[in-house]
Amino acid sequence: MKELALKYGCNPNQKPSRIYMADGSELPIRVLSGRPGYINFLDAFNGWQLVRELKQATGLPAATSFKHVSPAGAAVGLPLDETLAKIYWVDDCGGLSPLACAYARARGADRMSSFGDFIALSDVCDRDTAMLIKREVSDGVIAPGYTDEALELLGQKKKGNYNVIQIDENYRPDPIERKQVYGVTFEQGRQELAIDDELISNFVTEKKEIPDSAAMDLKIALITLKYTQSNSVCYVKGGQAIGIGAGQQSRVHCTRLAGQKADNWFLRQCPKVLNLPFSGHITRAERDNAIDVYIGAEYMDVLADGAWQKVFTEKPEVFTEAEKRAWLDQMKGVTLGSDAFFPFSDNIERAHKSGVEYIAQPGGSVRDEDVIAACNKYGIAMAFTGIRLFHH
Repeated sequence: MKELALKYGCNPNQKPSRIYMADGSELPIRVLSGRPGYINFLDAFNGWQLVRELKQATGLPAATSFKHVSPAGAAVGLPLDETLAKIYWVDDCGGLSPLACAYARARGADRMSSFGDFIALSDVCDRDTAMLIKREVSDGVIAPGYTDEALELLGQKKKGNYNVIQIDENYRPDPIERKQVYGVTFEQGRQELAIDDELISNFVTEKKEIPDSAAMDLKIALITLKYTQSNSVCYVKGGQAIGIGAGQQSRVHCTRLAGQKADNWFLRQCPKVLNLPFSGHITRAERDNAIDVYIGAEYMDVLADGAWQKVFTEKPEVFTEAEKRAWLDQMKGVTLGSDAFFPFSDNIERAHKSGVEYIAQPGGSVRDEDVIAACNKYGIAMAFTGIRLFHH
């Protein structure tokens, strides 16, 4: 197949639309079911690159949950503890394969943003992973292959019209990439930078030693940023992104947005949230929405009389700001990556509030010394990579 006609482009009025190989060669994908659209393929190809690099960097199966050309979550296949399994709604699944654990983490870290995602998997999709995908609201999946059991499960989704794409894992694109904007062709070398231990070896803070787990998390953060719309910041803990701030014009707004998502991830693990008395008739998405409102500033939207009865069997107590802060103060060992330098130390102040202890960023700001001093104040280890990771 050398080209594939699409229903339309980014919007229904943008026709005609297709994907094809400019050199006339075969497309590196096969559509096994469904009819993926223009944005689906943008998410699929960006997501595939991300998980492929995560697998190369860590040696572990990887998954990502993409929405609108940025990852909502990304993770490697480390086992889930009891609490994570519960907040990701997979505690009823028993033991999961490493790939399924990776997807549960990628999908579960920010369930609000991952609703209706496009999934990318580094490895052949197995039964466990397909089982998790089947129960979530999702647009499609791309992987290097699928077991027969996985295809059978995915075939039951959307009346057999769920988008399933198989990609040739040996495909390598041309080193020069091009795109058109307003009829003008842009050309650049592909971003082939390897995210490895050497890239995060230049520690400029007083604290210079970091555990292997933090080094892995820093690599996950930087690889995730390579495929996130800039400006972007990524918080990672335990082999998964827990907060991604994408497409913000201000660096500190990236840090705040991603930090709030990381905070929400941790707040969901508080017993007060884990034990919310949900009604048995509500959907998974309705539970996610209720939790998001309950732990946020607009909690009365779900606790007001006439509202809580639709979600809970009894009215929960308010999760006070003091209680939230006390719980968040227990979050430690978080890593943070930034796709460009921090121009002010306010980014460090905000990161510290979310338990950040390890940072990787390019460096090069005229206020680098202020940023380093802020890190030293909180005992944060920070590496300068010297490399920017903008993605547009």
